[in-house]
Formats: sequence, C-alpha cells, structure tokens
Amino acid sequence: MPLRTLDDIDLRGGRALVRVDYNVPLSDGAVADPTRIVASLPTLRRLVDAGAHSLVLMSHLGRPKGKRVAELSLAPVCAELERQLQRPVAHAADCIGDEVERLAAELPAGGVLLLENLRFHPEEEANDDQFAAALARLGSVFVNDAFGAAHRAHASTVGVASHLLAVAGLLLQREVEVLGSLLADAKSPFVAIIGGAKVSSKLAVLQQLMEVVDVLVIGGAMAYTFLAARGVPVGASLVEPDLQQTAASLLSGADGADVEVLLPVDHVVATAGDHGSPRTTEGAEISAGDVGLDIGPRTAAEFASRIGDAATVLWNGPVGMFEEAAYAAGTEAVAAAVAGSAGVTVVGGGDSVAALNAAGAADRITHVSTGGGASLELLEGRELPGVAVLTT
Repeated sequence: MPLRTLDDIDLRGGRALVRVDYNVPLSDGAVADPTRIVASLPTLRRLVDAGAHSLVLMSHLGRPKGKRVAELSLAPVCAELERQLQRPVAHAADCIGDEVERLAAELPAGGVLLLENLRFHPEEEANDDQFAAALARLGSVFVNDAFGAAHRAHASTVGVASHLLAVAGLLLQREVEVLGSLLADAKSPFVAIIGGAKVSSKLAVLQQLMEVVDVLVIGGAMAYTFLAARGVPVGASLVEPDLQQTAASLLSGADGADVEVLLPVDHVVATAGDHGSPRTTEGAEISAGDVGLDIGPRTAAEFASRIGDAATVLWNGPVGMFEEAAYAAGTEAVAAAVAGSAGVTVVGGGDSVAALNAAGAADRITHVSTGGGASLELLEGRELPGVAVLTT
C-alpha cells in the first residue's frame, strides 16, 4: 500500500508533531554519534520550507523502563540538534502535560521544541490511548520519521495516528522504498552479506533473501553454525546446535533455488578464552580449543570479489569481532568492497554502519539504513506497525 507522505498535506501555518529517532549513543554527557540526528534534518528543513509554523519533536532514548532516568534525558541531544540544525531548539522537561502544551502553543514562527524522553512514561510502550491523545494535542499534523522505531506499536508511532492526520517523513519514506525494492525488483546479480553472532537473530531474513538473491555471503559467528551443519570442524567457535538442522535445510534449499552460498574458507582464530594471539587457519577447519573470531584473508578476498561483481549489494552485520583491532580486518575488507561497488549498495545494522563510519566510507553507499530491528523486520517481509498506519 502507498504511503501518505509530506506531498499529500498542506503544512502552511500548522504545527508539525514529528516522531524522530534520536536514540543515539552518549559519552560523557554528549552525543557520541550524531548519525540519526543528521538523518532527520532533511525532513525538518522540508517542513519549515513548506510553511509549517513550528515543529514539536518527540523521541525515546535508551530503556528507562517507564521511569525518569537522568542519564537518559534528551538534553544532550537537544544541544547537538541545535548545532546540526543551526537554529535554537527548546527542550521541554516532559513530553505531555499543561506546561508542555503551553511551550508548544507559544513557539514562534520557525520554532523547534524537543520533548523529553517518551519512555519516561510507561504508557508510551503500552500504546496507551490517553497518552497518545496527550501527545497529539501538541500538533496539528503527525509526521513519523522514526524508521528505527517503526516496528514498535507504541503511542508515539501508532497511537498518535488515530488522533491526527499521519504522514511519513522523508527518511522513513526512503527507508521503506529502498528496503522494499530489494525484495521486489533488485537488479541482478544481487549479493547479500549477512553477518553477526547468531543464526537465530537473522533466520527469517536469510529465508526471505534466499528467494531473491543470487549470492548469499554468510560471515561472523553465525557462519560457524552453517559450517558445522556441513560437517566442518569449528573447534570452540560459537555454534547454535539447535539450529544446525535448520542451517542444513537452508543450504539445501539454496542449492535447489540456484542460490550460491559463500561461507568462510579460512579464519582468524585464537585459543578459547585468550584473544591475545590471533592466528590464521590454512583452511575452513578450526582446531579443537580454538575459536574463530574473524574471516581469513582468502575469505575476505573471495567476498570482496563477489561484491565487486554485483549490481545490488545488501550488507547487514559484521563478519568478525571487529570491535577488537586484531579481528577487524575482515569487516574492514567488506566495508571497503561495498563502498567501492559500482552497484546499488544498501547497508543496515548498527555494527555495519559503525564499520563504514570508521572507514570513512558511508558517503559512498547508496543507502545507509538508520533502522536496526526495523530494517530486519522489513526485509523479512513483515508489516511494520508504524508504517501500516501511514498507508493510504
């Protein structure tokens, strides 16, 4: 179903209530990575340019579990947003109530108000209708631009839409269009690189992608379950025994669907419990007592070669323990290959995006998704509650 977008409404003179995703990392009381804040700016500027009188922004931060937690205040986010937006941004001490309504009503033309953390109220995650109605009183139209929260049926993503005309912001619209196109009409050859720790967290995505990709590249710790399913010794590496049969079935299904599955052919390993002495294996087998922590150089070269030949590339999840420098080479090689691809490139997942940013390569990617769980659920073919309420 088509989304209702900013093109479908007249914003002149109205106050836009905007759900943004400012769930960003903090360090020493400041925003450590403003990627999600920067990603929201085109929508905020479009709203102002289209004649919206003022903007009221709402977001969550962390998991305060329905209680006020000082360390999870959006005050540092407000300061960073002012720097990025290059205009004053007021910060409300709460997200609902008479005082917040007064602040919203008194916003000057072009004014911006950032509400306090929605999740300080348990009613937010409960999708409480009275809480949603209280939020809705702060605007004349609802714009959801928080793709990263679109898979949650919360008051600020779903409930508000029953009280105000609801449309998608530019970021959410682009996320849905780009990720949806991967399942519907991606150009071939389509190569998907799926990494991360566990098969269980990516199983549904793997099953869905098997129907549309030409090459499925599997890395990270989840690869060891697939190797074990093929009877390859993986030493003390992380394996999900209850999913070995599922992995074997996926591999068999890929053969039947003419999908090529690439698994590591060598590894960077260490003695279990001691990551201080990395070694590279000669082949796919890992000795007893060793644990695989990264793909090896031959694997990295093979992965990069397939990525280089692709017309469409999807990457979600690191292929090794990249947060430790000794085991980051594989993920860095994938990041470089994806960034150097001449095809359409889509990258999702916080760790993959962090690897791109570390390599200074994010600006060479066709689309960097801001959604973690939301990206995965959309790629699984599931309906996202926060998107469903925006369809015409």
